[in-house]
Amino acid sequence: MSGTPTTAGLATFTIQVADNVGNKSVAGFSVIITPASQGPFGHIVIVLEENTDYLSVVGTTAMPYLNTLISQYGLATQYYATTHPSIGNYMDLTTGQILTNDDSQTPATFPVSVDNVVRELLAAGKTWKAYGEGLPSVGYTGGDIGNFAIRHYPLAYMTDVQNSQAQLQNLVPFTQFATDLAAGNLPNYSWVTPNLCDDAHDCPLSTADTWLQTNIDPLIKNPSFQKDGLLIVVFDESGSDNTNGGGRVVCVLISPASSKVAFQSTTLYQHPSVLRLTLEGLGVKNLPGAAVSAPPMWEFFTFPAP
Repeated sequence: MSGTPTTAGLATFTIQVADNVGNKSVAGFSVIITPASQGPFGHIVIVLEENTDYLSVVGTTAMPYLNTLISQYGLATQYYATTHPSIGNYMDLTTGQILTNDDSQTPATFPVSVDNVVRELLAAGKTWKAYGEGLPSVGYTGGDIGNFAIRHYPLAYMTDVQNSQAQLQNLVPFTQFATDLAAGNLPNYSWVTPNLCDDAHDCPLSTADTWLQTNIDPLIKNPSFQKDGLLIVVFDESGSDNTNGGGRVVCVLISPASSKVAFQSTTLYQHPSVLRLTLEGLGVKNLPGAAVSAPPMWEFFTFPAP
C-alpha cells in the first residue's frame, strides 16, 4: 500500500494485490482526516478564589501580588458572580447552569449529567485535569476532608468523570501541578482548587495572595506557558453583595503572549463568559448551557476574535 498526501486533511492511498500466478488488482481510495480543532491558546488554567467583594481586592494592600498582575494584564471591572452560595457558581463555571444552591451536595448525592466542560473537551480531543489542594487521592469523589471542600471541586460531580475510570485519573492532588508544569505535561485545560485557607474562604486575603505568588507565579514564568497559555484567576462570589445574583467579584485574565497590557474592561460578564472563553480559547466549538449566549471575552487580547 502506498499513500500520497494531497490537500490539507485529505490523503489518497493505493492498494495493489497479486496472487501466486501473477494476477494483479489495484484499488485506490481517499481518506479525509479531521484534525483536533485549534484555538488561540494551547493551555488554559483557571484558579478559583472565594467569597470576596471586588473592592476588597482591587487597589488595596490586601493582595499585592494579584494587584501586580492586574496592572500588567487584564481585569474585568464589571464581573459578577451568578448566585449564592458557592456551589451554584462552580456549576455555572463548568456547565453554564446553576443547577443547585445546596452547598451540602456531594458527587454521590448530586451527580451532574447535563452537558459540561469535560464532555466538550473530550469530544474535541482535548486533555484536562482538576488539581485539588488537599485532595486525599487520585480519583477522589467523596465528601469534605480537612481543608478540602468538595463543593469547590465541580468536575468530580460530572457523570462523564464518575462513570469512567480513565477520567477519574484526571482528578489529582494539587502537588501534581508543579510536577506536570516542570515536565511540560500540563493538559489543555487545568482546573485549580486551593484549600479553604489558601482560597481566602477561611483565611485572610494575604494568605491567598501569598499562595498565588508561590504556586502560580512559576506558571506565568514558565517558557512553554508563556508561548500559548491563559491563566484566569476568578472569585466564585462576593462576600456581601447580591448584585446580578452573586455580587461584583474579581476576574483577572493573564496571557503572557496575548494580553493587552493593563487592560480594564467595563463589559458586564458573569461565569458563563469564562466557561465560553475556556472552551473557545482551546478551539472547542460546542458550548454548554448559558455559555452559548454569554458575552465573549476576546477584547482582553491582542489577536482578532476567532
